[in-house]
Amino acid sequence: MDYPAFTSHWQSNAGPLLSAFSEGQHSFIPYLLPESALQLPTPKILQLLASRIGKSLLQEALDPAQTIPSPLAGLRTTNWIKQTNMVGINVRTIQNFWNIIKYSLTLPQAQQSIHLLPIWEPGVVASLYGMSSWNINPEFFSSELQESFPQLDTVEKQLKVVVNILHATGRLVGMDVIPHTDRYSEIALANPQHFEWLQRQDDRITSHRAQLHEDVQQHVYQFLREQGPAKAGIDLPEDAEHFFSDNYPEGARIELLFGGREDYGRRQQRRGWLVQHLYKKGYEPAPATMGPPYRGLEVDTRPEAKTVDQDGRIWRDYKISQPQEMSRVFGPLTRYKLYERLDDNRNWAIDFQRPRQATWDYVCQHYNALQLAFNFDFMRGDMSHVQMRPEGVPATVDNYYDLHKAVRNYIRKAKPYFGYFAETFLAGPNVIAYGNEVDHLEQADADSTLGDLQSMVVGSPRFLQNFRWYLDILKTRSFAPNFTLMTGDKDDPRFDDFYLGGNEARLFIALFLTDMPSYMALGFECRDPHPTPAPNEHYTKLYVFQLGDGPKATKGPYVWGQNSQLFSRLTRLRLKAEEILPQIVDAETHWLLPPDPTGGARVIAWTQSNPARYIFIVNLDVEEKAVNIKIPRLPREARQPLPRIVYSTHRENAAGTLLNGNEKQIQLEELLPGEGVVVEI
Repeated sequence: MDYPAFTSHWQSNAGPLLSAFSEGQHSFIPYLLPESALQLPTPKILQLLASRIGKSLLQEALDPAQTIPSPLAGLRTTNWIKQTNMVGINVRTIQNFWNIIKYSLTLPQAQQSIHLLPIWEPGVVASLYGMSSWNINPEFFSSELQESFPQLDTVEKQLKVVVNILHATGRLVGMDVIPHTDRYSEIALANPQHFEWLQRQDDRITSHRAQLHEDVQQHVYQFLREQGPAKAGIDLPEDAEHFFSDNYPEGARIELLFGGREDYGRRQQRRGWLVQHLYKKGYEPAPATMGPPYRGLEVDTRPEAKTVDQDGRIWRDYKISQPQEMSRVFGPLTRYKLYERLDDNRNWAIDFQRPRQATWDYVCQHYNALQLAFNFDFMRGDMSHVQMRPEGVPATVDNYYDLHKAVRNYIRKAKPYFGYFAETFLAGPNVIAYGNEVDHLEQADADSTLGDLQSMVVGSPRFLQNFRWYLDILKTRSFAPNFTLMTGDKDDPRFDDFYLGGNEARLFIALFLTDMPSYMALGFECRDPHPTPAPNEHYTKLYVFQLGDGPKATKGPYVWGQNSQLFSRLTRLRLKAEEILPQIVDAETHWLLPPDPTGGARVIAWTQSNPARYIFIVNLDVEEKAVNIKIPRLPREARQPLPRIVYSTHRENAAGTLLNGNEKQIQLEELLPGEGVVVEI
């Protein structure tokens, strides 16, 4: 069925499908395309929610002064996140927080956890990951929601209500914890002491001494003396030392420098003036880096590394002086300065024995305040792979080993269920980080990690090798790798080849491999195949930024895929999962045909231990069908009746097919490319 026919079919059958959801027959609205869900009017959304959770609970959830308890409330462990199926949402692709609720109606309860990509005011190029302040991004405000509820007149109130509703419907909600900010964020400018600074003249770094932030503080104070307070009627502090002391609250400092939270335009203007003031003196926050050796910056003198902004300021990119394979410099970002420096930073060496406790406390307290304000259930640790110690992962660590570890443990004092989902790609030793990334994740108290299966073609030797390795990690280490389908930053023209086939197999494995967590980005469920790159508006990654020019520019809103065949198949899969998962959700997986690390065999199969109810079989070859497939029997099944297929991702008429076999094996005649089947035994 093509896309127009599919949407017409939905319109003709919407009544019964909505009723099935309202009456609790399904945990989601089957065959409702995400694009169509976003068009549902608020009164209809409220009617559907009231039918599911009750009018009283819905009314309570719609009050931002109330806090609906997390479904995890009372839980004393984070083990739940080691098995959860997570969905990542770039709010910019759906425009506002209220649309999260609409989109969630298309997700089954099996995909229980929702990760919100960064939700703070952005800085340069409007990158979500370059947070400009601790304020919630005003672009995510919903006028539609305010029309129905005038009291929901701020973006903060709307976010609180959305999290309340998600909790009331049994969902879990996560935030990003980011170890950096925009280079010229309000955070960095109001707190120079928490960041590393350098001084540049043309194409040369003239100073990067350890305490350069003290000079910056003096110049920020000088700016304040020259320009006056951003809000009238506020007395200036007597000197820079008092202004940047613990006795002068950060909120008051920001208000004096930039203005009130509500006056976004004024704050932007004042920030621009302060940037200009520091620019004339050559002061810049040091840019963030990735990959060994991390340290040792110099100006990139190539002509293409020089830019002139709209105010005529000349900026230079930076590079690692002695780069390795994965060395990167992120020009728009600056990292928190968590440790003192050796030898006044002459050789860019970090003194890991001297953590800067005030900076650690600052970051932990702010993220704890965000958790308390909005009642988040877990955190995604952005750039969790960073491990800068050249000697590798230490044998013993304290709470100043890793910033994400510190934030996680700080929040867990009051919320012991608060989980930590790490953004790492399980690269080899000394590739993205110094030492062994697996060891690092354990020392950092990560509960689960993203992994990198989304960056591999399904069924390729690399995919099979890594899948098998992830299963080994799952059994032998304290954290769980995810079976990741797609991420918001992999939905990009560079990665089209990963999603040309095998997408049904990806979700099949994610849902039915019950002891392994999974991650899926919004848009995967109807993503079009792109044998050649599509326009930028078809990729969620390009909405991490807001660029009007250049190769990453977008013109207008995100365009949903029109892959009705994939969406229909995945809907059928989700419906079947709702029938099966309650029977096996707590069962341990028993592998019959594990992923072949040699890449020679591409059919995998697994069942459950004690008792075995179903066998799940997948052909990971996305180009050739598999034939004459033998699935080992468990000994106790040898005298059971013949098994039968109860579901296929690709063939609706396969249900009911009996399988032949003997006391040792079950015979499956064929599997189509990328097909998954469920066999009842």
